[in-house]
Amino acid sequence: MTRYAGWIIVASGLLAQAGCATHGPAEQARYQVSQTCNGALHCYATIQAALDATEGAPEGGWILVQVGPGHYIEKVTLKRSRVRLRGAGVDRTFLQFDIPAQDAARYHRDHWGTPGSATLTIDADQVIVEGLTIENTFDFLSNDALPDDDPRKIVNSQAVALLLDKHSDRVLVRDAALLGYQDTLFADGKRGLVRHSTIAGNVDFIFGGGQLLVVDSTIRSRPRTAAFKANEVQSIVAAPSTLLAQRIGIVVYRSRLTREQGVPDGSVALARPWHPTRNFPDGRYADPNAVGQALYIDCFMDAHILPDHWTSMAGTARDGSKTALFTPQDSRFFESGSRGPGAHHADIGIKWTDAPSIAEVTRVILDDWPEASIGGLP
Repeated sequence: MTRYAGWIIVASGLLAQAGCATHGPAEQARYQVSQTCNGALHCYATIQAALDATEGAPEGGWILVQVGPGHYIEKVTLKRSRVRLRGAGVDRTFLQFDIPAQDAARYHRDHWGTPGSATLTIDADQVIVEGLTIENTFDFLSNDALPDDDPRKIVNSQAVALLLDKHSDRVLVRDAALLGYQDTLFADGKRGLVRHSTIAGNVDFIFGGGQLLVVDSTIRSRPRTAAFKANEVQSIVAAPSTLLAQRIGIVVYRSRLTREQGVPDGSVALARPWHPTRNFPDGRYADPNAVGQALYIDCFMDAHILPDHWTSMAGTARDGSKTALFTPQDSRFFESGSRGPGAHHADIGIKWTDAPSIAEVTRVILDDWPEASIGGLP
């Protein structure tokens, strides 16, 4: 063991801080990402290179990957547990990649382009991401403006910024920005928490079957460039695919639903029910057990929110056509304590009344997760 400028170089070659207190979980090792490393020890030019280097660290303690200012143009996958990925601030550190689902199947184990498009994929337990902007920079708006019969139009225009993958659990995103258009944040794992952050997009931009709590954050709707009829739904905030056996789905609490310039009044639904197409013994069709749950509790809603608040979504019928229609009335949608110009809504006959309280939500999501404790939550 050797001392070097206030650090301990342990036998594995990792840097461990000597006798210094740290904010957050105790760290056993630190790595640096910088565009000006200049040969510094354990400093890497890319985020992925630093994360790959963490695979050699002993198991047990937390690892800090400190990312300096700059634009890092790369697709990143984080698979090691107990990693804290920290940038220099949302306006200084940018992780960006440009790819839509149509071109991204090669990046996914099942050749599925939507998760394959993710700029950052997290497939680990106990991860903290903070102080950076994560963005899929695919030019959705230019593609959206093309007529459907234009050969240049990309049909599968989903472009994920952050994927919480199947093996992810206890992922905390704080003081961050997640930017995209269609399918910005894909919650496909277990528990995720987003706090003091911004999530921006337009079509189904918070979606999936995982347990996700978004708190004290900004949910920002972005414009479309396609042609729409008057009073037509243009965008949807959430598309949950929560399995019936799962009590908690997508929960937005104490947050602000805002819009960018160009998003019309009454054009954005809070959620629609996504029933993913899956294989069954009698065929391939929309999963009838994916009865999505979306809760909005004590949120501010600007005037862009649809007067009905919720809308329907088509899925794959048993004959393979996209004709199965799933309605909000048959989903698990609920809101309470809404305020602002978009808070008032028509009664469209939502039947579900067994919504969990925010106290129950936090008990389920924050159980055995001390790093995610939040002041002011029940």
